[in-house]
Amino acid sequence: MIRTLRATLLGSAMLLSAAQAETLSIPGPAGALQGEALIVPGAKAGVMIIPGSGPIDRDGNMPMAKTDTYRLLADGLAGAGISSLRIDKRGFGGSETAIADQADITIATYAQDARDWAATFAAKIGTDCVWIAGHSEGGLVALVAAAEQAKAGQAKAGQAQAGGGRICGLVLMAAPGRKVSDLMRMQFRQNPYNAPVLDELDGIVGSLERGEYRDEEKITPAIRPLFSKGLQRYMMQLFTYDPVEVAKGVTLPVLILQGDRDMQVKSEDAALLAKALPQARSVPLPGVTHMLKADVPGNPFATYQDPKLPLDPALVPAIVDFIGSHHGK
Repeated sequence: MIRTLRATLLGSAMLLSAAQAETLSIPGPAGALQGEALIVPGAKAGVMIIPGSGPIDRDGNMPMAKTDTYRLLADGLAGAGISSLRIDKRGFGGSETAIADQADITIATYAQDARDWAATFAAKIGTDCVWIAGHSEGGLVALVAAAEQAKAGQAKAGQAQAGGGRICGLVLMAAPGRKVSDLMRMQFRQNPYNAPVLDELDGIVGSLERGEYRDEEKITPAIRPLFSKGLQRYMMQLFTYDPVEVAKGVTLPVLILQGDRDMQVKSEDAALLAKALPQARSVPLPGVTHMLKADVPGNPFATYQDPKLPLDPALVPAIVDFIGSHHGK
């Protein structure tokens, strides 16, 4: 058994060391969209990783959180012989100049970018399709992209879209199953420091659900950064998406991964997605946080702050097994 484990680890290390990192780009509305591919020679499958919400980069980092989650996922997939592509969303990181005004970003445009990236990445690695792994809000983007592909009649196995590739299936990692507005209300209530402004927060979210702006100057200063005019505009369109309704239009294979120590998305969300996606495989991740890492007892924010913490050991094997079970179908 020890020899087998050592052989497996050695094989993974050799595949990772053989993987080649390459910066890729595709046209954006105002400038190039950028991502980083980790290409394993001879790989039969590729996974594109879509980041979560906010100014999060291709590695899974942002000013208030350093996790390296997506880089670690790419390394883990490479060790299993799977190529990957980590993208910077339009308006952020290497894709900062892809759009003139960040207020013009929508879930629909993110989803179109995902489909464009899928075509480019599939052509790069020589496959008919690629898998999309969406984390958090990126899971909603992945669902919308897959639903749009289905609407366009491109979901049949072996059928390529005009760009040269398609989406094979989805890996939804800590993805919302409820409207994001409802998740935000839950998150606000979980923080006891929000008690003095909870009614105001509820009222602002309600206004945005109705498509009504709030005057920034009339918002309590402590929470004003959450509701700049640009963010309010983004939230208005974001709040119109019900993941369950979107999921009903997805016929592709789906893997749902959800940790039970997640403070942002709950097991309830995974259950809702699973019900809407009868073809999905659900894998619970006990003790795992929103950052797809094991919770550190007594330090609930450790996985948001320490990029050296590894991914939960069950994560990559679950993805590899799922892709392997559908490979060639």
